[in-house]
Amino acid sequence: MTENTHGTSDFGPRTTDRPLAIVLASGGMDSCVTAAIANVDYRLAMLHVGYGQRTEARELRAFNAVADFYEAERRLVCRLDHLKQIGGSSLTDTRIPVETADLDRTGIPSSYVPFRNAHFISIAVSWGEVLGAHKIFVGAVAEDSSGYPDCRPEYYAAFNRVIVAGTKPETHLELVTPIINLRKSEIVRRGRELGAPFELTWSCYQGQEAACGVCDSCALRLRAFAEAGMEDPLPYLERPRYTRKQKTRAI
Repeated sequence: MTENTHGTSDFGPRTTDRPLAIVLASGGMDSCVTAAIANVDYRLAMLHVGYGQRTEARELRAFNAVADFYEAERRLVCRLDHLKQIGGSSLTDTRIPVETADLDRTGIPSSYVPFRNAHFISIAVSWGEVLGAHKIFVGAVAEDSSGYPDCRPEYYAAFNRVIVAGTKPETHLELVTPIINLRKSEIVRRGRELGAPFELTWSCYQGQEAACGVCDSCALRLRAFAEAGMEDPLPYLERPRYTRKQKTRAI
Protein backbone atom coordinates (compact mmCIF):
# COMPACT_ATOMS: atom_id res chain seq x y z
CA MET A 1 0.00 0.00 0.00
CA THR A 2 1.51 3.32 -1.06
CA GLU A 3 0.36 6.88 -0.71
CA ASN A 4 1.57 10.25 -1.91
CA THR A 5 0.60 12.52 0.97
CA HIS A 6 2.21 15.75 -0.12
CA GLY A 7 0.06 18.87 -0.19
CA THR A 8 1.60 19.77 -3.53
CA SER A 9 1.73 17.95 -6.81
CA ASP A 10 4.47 17.71 -9.40
CA PHE A 11 2.76 20.61 -11.12
CA GLY A 12 3.05 23.09 -8.25
CA PRO A 13 1.01 24.14 -5.18
CA ARG A 14 -2.58 22.99 -5.00
CA THR A 15 -5.44 25.31 -4.25
CA THR A 16 -7.63 24.31 -1.32
CA ASP A 17 -10.76 26.31 -2.10
CA ARG A 18 -12.57 23.19 -3.32
CA PRO A 19 -13.59 20.23 -1.12
CA LEU A 20 -11.76 16.93 -1.42
CA ALA A 21 -13.21 13.85 -3.10
CA ILE A 22 -11.98 10.28 -3.41
CA VAL A 23 -12.06 8.84 -6.93
CA LEU A 24 -11.93 5.07 -7.27
CA ALA A 25 -9.95 4.61 -10.48
CA SER A 26 -9.07 1.40 -12.27
CA GLY A 27 -7.33 3.17 -15.11
CA GLY A 28 -10.22 2.41 -17.45
CA MET A 29 -12.44 4.61 -19.56
CA ASP A 30 -15.34 4.86 -17.10
CA SER A 31 -13.25 5.83 -14.08
CA CYS A 32 -11.31 8.33 -16.19
CA VAL A 33 -14.50 10.14 -17.20
CA THR A 34 -15.67 9.95 -13.58
CA ALA A 35 -12.42 11.62 -12.52
CA ALA A 36 -13.01 14.31 -15.14
CA ILE A 37 -16.48 14.95 -13.72
CA ALA A 38 -15.22 15.05 -10.13
CA ASN A 39 -12.38 17.38 -11.12
CA VAL A 40 -14.86 20.13 -12.03
CA ASP A 41 -15.84 20.78 -8.42
CA TYR A 42 -13.41 18.85 -6.22
CA ARG A 43 -9.76 18.35 -5.42
CA LEU A 44 -8.91 14.75 -6.16
CA ALA A 45 -7.55 11.93 -4.02
CA MET A 46 -7.31 8.96 -6.36
CA LEU A 47 -7.48 5.34 -5.19
CA HIS A 48 -6.41 2.28 -7.15
CA VAL A 49 -6.66 -1.36 -6.08
CA GLY A 50 -4.75 -4.28 -7.55
CA TYR A 51 -6.13 -7.72 -6.81
CA GLY A 52 -4.09 -10.07 -8.97
CA GLN A 53 -6.11 -9.45 -12.13
CA ARG A 54 -4.60 -10.43 -15.48
CA THR A 55 -3.78 -6.87 -16.52
CA GLU A 56 -2.84 -5.56 -13.09
CA ALA A 57 0.45 -3.94 -14.16
CA ARG A 58 -1.09 -2.31 -17.23
CA GLU A 59 -4.03 -0.95 -15.24
CA LEU A 60 -1.70 0.53 -12.63
CA ARG A 61 0.25 2.27 -15.38
CA ALA A 62 -2.98 3.72 -16.75
CA PHE A 63 -4.10 4.80 -13.28
CA ASN A 64 -0.88 6.68 -12.62
CA ALA A 65 -1.05 8.37 -16.01
CA VAL A 66 -4.63 9.54 -15.37
CA ALA A 67 -3.77 10.66 -11.83
CA ASP A 68 -0.85 12.67 -13.22
CA PHE A 69 -3.11 14.21 -15.87
CA TYR A 70 -5.57 15.43 -13.23
CA GLU A 71 -2.81 16.45 -10.83
CA ALA A 72 -4.30 14.33 -8.06
CA GLU A 73 -3.48 15.85 -4.70
CA ARG A 74 -3.13 12.41 -3.18
CA ARG A 75 -3.05 8.89 -4.51
CA LEU A 76 -3.30 5.57 -2.74
CA VAL A 77 -2.45 2.21 -4.33
CA CYS A 78 -3.55 -0.91 -2.45
CA ARG A 79 -3.32 -4.65 -3.03
CA LEU A 80 -6.03 -7.15 -2.19
CA ASP A 81 -4.33 -10.46 -2.88
CA HIS A 82 -7.08 -12.41 -1.18
CA LEU A 83 -9.39 -11.76 -4.15
CA LYS A 84 -6.99 -13.74 -6.34
CA GLN A 85 -6.75 -16.45 -3.69
CA ILE A 86 -10.55 -16.65 -3.53
CA GLY A 87 -10.72 -16.86 -7.32
CA GLY A 88 -14.00 -17.60 -9.06
CA SER A 89 -13.33 -15.13 -11.87
CA SER A 90 -11.57 -15.30 -15.22
CA LEU A 91 -9.82 -12.06 -14.27
CA THR A 92 -8.07 -13.63 -11.27
CA ASP A 93 -7.90 -17.33 -12.16
CA THR A 94 -5.97 -18.12 -15.35
CA ARG A 95 -7.57 -21.58 -15.45
CA ILE A 96 -10.86 -19.87 -16.32
CA PRO A 97 -10.74 -18.53 -19.90
CA VAL A 98 -11.77 -14.95 -20.64
CA GLU A 99 -14.99 -15.24 -22.58
CA THR A 100 -15.32 -13.94 -26.11
CA ALA A 101 -17.56 -10.88 -26.18
CA ASP A 102 -21.30 -11.47 -26.17
CA LEU A 103 -23.06 -8.13 -25.77
CA ASP A 104 -26.45 -9.88 -25.77
CA ARG A 105 -25.54 -12.05 -22.79
CA THR A 106 -28.19 -12.04 -20.06
CA GLY A 107 -26.28 -13.92 -17.35
CA ILE A 108 -23.34 -12.82 -15.24
CA PRO A 109 -20.06 -13.35 -17.13
CA SER A 110 -17.03 -15.24 -15.86
CA SER A 111 -15.15 -11.93 -15.48
CA TYR A 112 -17.29 -10.99 -12.47
CA VAL A 113 -15.07 -10.85 -9.37
CA PRO A 114 -17.32 -11.86 -6.43
CA PHE A 115 -18.37 -8.81 -4.41
CA ARG A 116 -15.22 -6.95 -5.53
CA ASN A 117 -16.59 -3.43 -5.35
CA ALA A 118 -17.47 -3.80 -1.67
CA HIS A 119 -13.78 -4.30 -0.90
CA PHE A 120 -12.84 -1.24 -2.96
CA ILE A 121 -15.49 0.98 -1.42
CA SER A 122 -14.52 -0.05 2.11
CA ILE A 123 -10.96 1.17 1.49
CA ALA A 124 -12.28 4.40 0.00
CA VAL A 125 -14.53 5.02 3.02
CA SER A 126 -11.69 4.42 5.48
CA TRP A 127 -9.38 6.75 3.56
CA GLY A 128 -12.09 9.34 3.01
CA GLU A 129 -12.95 9.44 6.70
CA VAL A 130 -9.30 10.08 7.60
CA LEU A 131 -8.87 12.75 4.92
CA GLY A 132 -12.15 14.49 5.65
CA ALA A 133 -13.36 13.94 2.09
CA HIS A 134 -16.92 14.80 1.12
CA LYS A 135 -17.59 12.39 -1.75
CA ILE A 136 -16.43 9.08 -3.14
CA PHE A 137 -16.78 8.97 -6.90
CA VAL A 138 -17.22 5.54 -8.49
CA GLY A 139 -17.39 4.94 -12.25
CA ALA A 140 -19.99 2.17 -12.11
CA VAL A 141 -22.23 1.73 -15.17
CA ALA A 142 -25.51 -0.18 -14.97
CA GLU A 143 -27.07 -0.45 -18.45
CA ASP A 144 -24.07 -0.91 -20.72
CA SER A 145 -21.94 -2.89 -18.27
CA SER A 146 -21.06 -6.57 -18.39
CA GLY A 147 -23.96 -7.47 -16.12
CA TYR A 148 -22.14 -7.19 -12.81
CA PRO A 149 -24.51 -7.15 -9.80
CA ASP A 150 -22.27 -4.70 -7.91
CA CYS A 151 -22.78 -2.05 -10.61
CA ARG A 152 -26.49 -1.53 -9.92
CA PRO A 153 -27.85 1.74 -8.47
CA GLU A 154 -29.54 -0.06 -5.56
CA TYR A 155 -26.18 -1.49 -4.53
CA TYR A 156 -24.71 1.98 -4.07
CA ALA A 157 -27.83 3.29 -2.36
CA ALA A 158 -27.51 0.46 0.16
CA PHE A 159 -23.80 1.15 0.66
CA ASN A 160 -24.52 4.80 1.40
CA ARG A 161 -26.72 3.66 4.27
CA VAL A 162 -23.88 1.46 5.53
CA ILE A 163 -21.51 4.44 5.45
CA VAL A 164 -23.87 6.50 7.59
CA ALA A 165 -24.28 3.64 10.07
CA GLY A 166 -20.59 2.74 10.25
CA THR A 167 -18.67 6.03 10.42
CA LYS A 168 -18.21 8.79 12.99
CA PRO A 169 -21.11 11.23 13.46
CA GLU A 170 -19.02 14.09 12.10
CA THR A 171 -18.14 12.16 8.94
CA HIS A 172 -20.16 13.21 5.91
CA LEU A 173 -19.16 10.87 3.09
CA GLU A 174 -21.38 9.99 0.16
CA LEU A 175 -20.89 7.59 -2.72
CA VAL A 176 -21.52 9.30 -6.04
CA THR A 177 -22.00 7.39 -9.31
CA PRO A 178 -22.33 10.12 -11.96
CA ILE A 179 -22.33 7.85 -15.01
CA ILE A 180 -24.27 4.87 -13.68
CA ASN A 181 -27.35 5.53 -15.83
CA LEU A 182 -25.47 6.46 -19.00
CA ARG A 183 -24.81 4.30 -22.01
CA LYS A 184 -21.15 3.78 -22.82
CA SER A 185 -21.45 6.01 -25.89
CA GLU A 186 -22.83 8.79 -23.69
CA ILE A 187 -19.85 8.32 -21.38
CA VAL A 188 -17.50 8.75 -24.34
CA ARG A 189 -19.31 11.93 -25.38
CA ARG A 190 -19.21 13.28 -21.84
CA GLY A 191 -15.52 12.54 -21.65
CA ARG A 192 -14.94 14.34 -24.93
CA GLU A 193 -16.75 17.40 -23.59
CA LEU A 194 -14.51 17.40 -20.52
CA GLY A 195 -11.28 16.65 -22.38
CA ALA A 196 -10.79 13.25 -20.73
CA PRO A 197 -7.50 11.60 -21.79
CA PHE A 198 -8.87 8.38 -23.29
CA GLU A 199 -5.46 7.62 -24.79
CA LEU A 200 -4.09 7.10 -21.26
CA THR A 201 -6.71 4.56 -20.20
CA TRP A 202 -6.86 0.77 -20.43
CA SER A 203 -9.95 -1.44 -20.57
CA CYS A 204 -8.93 -4.84 -21.96
CA TYR A 205 -9.34 -7.87 -19.71
CA GLN A 206 -6.31 -9.73 -21.07
CA GLY A 207 -4.03 -7.64 -23.32
CA GLN A 208 -1.06 -5.74 -21.90
CA GLU A 209 0.37 -3.77 -24.82
CA ALA A 210 -2.38 -4.06 -27.41
CA ALA A 211 -6.01 -4.62 -26.42
CA CYS A 212 -7.44 -7.95 -27.58
CA GLY A 213 -10.58 -6.44 -29.12
CA VAL A 214 -12.67 -9.53 -28.42
CA CYS A 215 -13.36 -9.57 -24.67
CA ASP A 216 -16.54 -8.00 -23.27
CA SER A 217 -14.72 -4.90 -22.06
CA CYS A 218 -13.06 -4.26 -25.42
CA ALA A 219 -16.35 -4.85 -27.24
CA LEU A 220 -18.27 -2.43 -25.03
CA ARG A 221 -15.57 0.19 -25.47
CA LEU A 222 -15.28 -0.21 -29.25
CA ARG A 223 -19.05 -0.05 -29.66
CA ALA A 224 -19.22 3.05 -27.46
CA PHE A 225 -16.63 4.94 -29.49
CA ALA A 226 -18.29 3.91 -32.75
CA GLU A 227 -21.72 5.07 -31.55
CA ALA A 228 -20.18 8.35 -30.35
CA GLY A 229 -18.61 8.89 -33.76
CA MET A 230 -15.04 8.78 -32.42
CA GLU A 231 -11.98 6.66 -33.04
CA ASP A 232 -10.74 4.77 -29.98
CA PRO A 233 -7.10 5.85 -29.56
CA LEU A 234 -5.94 2.52 -28.08
CA PRO A 235 -4.06 -0.10 -30.14
CA TYR A 236 -5.99 -3.34 -30.78
CA LEU A 237 -4.95 -6.78 -31.99
CA GLU A 238 -8.39 -7.06 -33.55
CA ARG A 239 -10.81 -4.23 -34.09
CA PRO A 240 -14.24 -5.73 -34.87
CA ARG A 241 -17.21 -3.45 -35.32
CA TYR A 242 -19.82 -4.08 -32.64
CA THR A 243 -23.40 -2.92 -33.02
CA ARG A 244 -26.57 -3.24 -30.97
CA LYS A 245 -28.43 -5.26 -33.60
CA GLN A 246 -25.68 -7.77 -34.29
CA LYS A 247 -22.70 -8.85 -32.28
CA THR A 248 -19.88 -8.27 -34.74
CA ARG A 249 -19.37 -7.27 -38.31
CA ALA A 250 -16.03 -7.35 -40.06
CA ILE A 251 -14.69 -3.97 -41.16
